[in-house]
Amino acid sequence: MYHQYFGLNEAPFSIAVNPRYLFMSPRHRDALAHLLYGVGSGGGFILLTGEVGTGKTTINRCLLEQLPDATDVAIILNPALDALELLATVCDELGIDYQRDRPTLKTLTDSLHGFLLQNHAAGRRTVLMIDEAQHLDYRVLEQIRLLTNLETNSEKLLQIILIGQPELAQLLQQPELRQLNQRITARYDLAPLSLEETSAYIRHRLQVAGLAPGRELFPPDVVRGVHRVTRGIPRLINVLCDRILLGCYGRNRQRADQTMLKLAAREVMGEELAGRSHSRWLAVAGGAAVVSLLLGLGWWLLRPQSAPPASPVATAEATQVAQVENTATGTDWLLTTGGALQQLWQLQIGEEAAATMPAGLCGGEIHFPLSCLREQAQTWQELVELERPLLLELVTPARSAAAAVFLGVEDDNALLWAGEAPARVALTELAPLWRGGYRLLWRPPAGFDGPLALGDSGPAVAAVAAMFARIDGQQQPLASDTYNNALATRVRLFQRRQQLQADGIVGVQTLLRLNAALGRDRELVALGKDHDDRL
Repeated sequence: MYHQYFGLNEAPFSIAVNPRYLFMSPRHRDALAHLLYGVGSGGGFILLTGEVGTGKTTINRCLLEQLPDATDVAIILNPALDALELLATVCDELGIDYQRDRPTLKTLTDSLHGFLLQNHAAGRRTVLMIDEAQHLDYRVLEQIRLLTNLETNSEKLLQIILIGQPELAQLLQQPELRQLNQRITARYDLAPLSLEETSAYIRHRLQVAGLAPGRELFPPDVVRGVHRVTRGIPRLINVLCDRILLGCYGRNRQRADQTMLKLAAREVMGEELAGRSHSRWLAVAGGAAVVSLLLGLGWWLLRPQSAPPASPVATAEATQVAQVENTATGTDWLLTTGGALQQLWQLQIGEEAAATMPAGLCGGEIHFPLSCLREQAQTWQELVELERPLLLELVTPARSAAAAVFLGVEDDNALLWAGEAPARVALTELAPLWRGGYRLLWRPPAGFDGPLALGDSGPAVAAVAAMFARIDGQQQPLASDTYNNALATRVRLFQRRQQLQADGIVGVQTLLRLNAALGRDRELVALGKDHDDRL
């Protein structure tokens, strides 16, 4: 096997679950914390969703290992059951005796209820875990909901954990399942690994397999490619990295490179998918010519009318920069800061409302409906992950201030807005002009004028509470217009999940992540209509 060629003790990227290779990223630890919190909360449902291969099984195993000894667990791995079969399987898992020749829903429920009461009296907890729950029929889900009616005066007798793919959360949004959805006390969507986590994941598995200290098999540029192709899904990372190492072994190469990455991606993902991963701003679907722009600009390209020309202000300022720099017509993406900001505003709020851009938009004050934030970045990847159009602060070779509207990255090119269509500019050409400064436009909640903390009150608190209610699928927000302990606890959980400082204070960074979770900054008003701040 190839692992001996690289001085490894075993193949590091097997897709078989091996406890020695357990890798708990911050989001995996956060998911586990949510599940443990839900199990200890005294009843109701816990929901864990995530794409195929993101590590839900890993979380489940960790949860089972950390449950108290006084816990009985029933695990349903095959959800393709009707209500009667499901109850019978639960009873079988828990060792409950029941009338097996002609069981009914009533007899099975009675037997389960009796067991739960005995367990509760003995100080034991009972947990039902259902995997691949997105395949459950809604009538079976309704029967599962009825099981939570088995309770004492103070707590539920049965804790139910539903695990499935993202469509499970969509299924629970159906009106006929609203009662079940309202009973979910903890929910977590397990996102794929970030670029940094992907790098740590690959390094961890290689080290466990015995890679010699100081040796590098996957250079940073290959790791970036692996993350791009696999989208950070651990199972796909394993398959792709395994194929890369096998290819290196077959060609007597000591470490991975871009050639081996592309070959492996074609073999593992298929040529079409591998190629698509290198173009991050467009996706082709059916007979449509263009469907979406990675940074939320698909709405612009899909408009039936042609894209509007640059505003007179932006055009004049762009001309000024071109004259100062003696640039060619191919650099019409190069604007002054004011011109680029006008373009950015116009892209996000609409052509007819572009004249409403407030003076001093990026002066540090909060503006409505969109406010401006100035930040610094070190890499192009940081900009891409923001998934929105940005203003890049540039300095020309003649030391003049300039700017460009950044839309994304395609292969080794930046996509910059050039008035009527995106222009491709080599990153190597753009990099000398960019010192890391950028600006973005974001949607603050109504009434927000600064950080919110425990005890604050006003419409901004109510808006933030409503945003969390939407995320959690709850009809009743945790707070009305006063920032209470319940909302502070929820904010801290969200901040930990987003790898922010978990201080319970709702500042701009927390609001940016909230907006991203809800898609608020990509909600655009139709042209010709008034713009309002919507939740």
